Amino acid sequence: MIEMQNSELTVAEDKEVNMATNKITALYCRLSQEDALEGESGSIANQKQILLSYCKSQHFPNPKFFIDDGYSGTNYDRPGFQEMLSEIEAGNVSTCITKDLSRLGRNSALTGLYINFTFPKYGVRYIAINDHFDTIDPNSTDNDMAGIKNWFNDNYS
Repeated sequence: MIEMQNSELTVAEDKEVNMATNKITALYCRLSQEDALEGESGSIANQKQILLSYCKSQHFPNPKFFIDDGYSGTNYDRPGFQEMLSEIEAGNVSTCITKDLSRLGRNSALTGLYINFTFPKYGVRYIAINDHFDTIDPNSTDNDMAGIKNWFNDNYS
């Protein structure tokens, strides 16, 4: 009987924590026509599955997908990204998560601008799962490598 009460209390507490914020967790997916040549591993469906699984396992609240299918990462004039940016600027986003840094963009300068200035300005945490990048830990070795990875992503395009 005690275990049941504790279990119910834990579930109730989790619901309270998730309802404590109405901010969304932005799950951003992007696939360019060139990236589609890489096959299923880079597909939008695969990215969505990776992002949602991560979001659930790490208990991020209120996930919402923003998707750009068939758009180059070399510029940020993408409808899904612009919709997400509007939500960020309105103060509605707590965290932005992508599969990796290249999904956010392949323009090194602009990607760095969003990660280092725009997102922090609006209090948004950014995570690139496969690159082990998380702005909550600025001293991480993986975070130190982000600029180099962004340069390679830019060079790749």
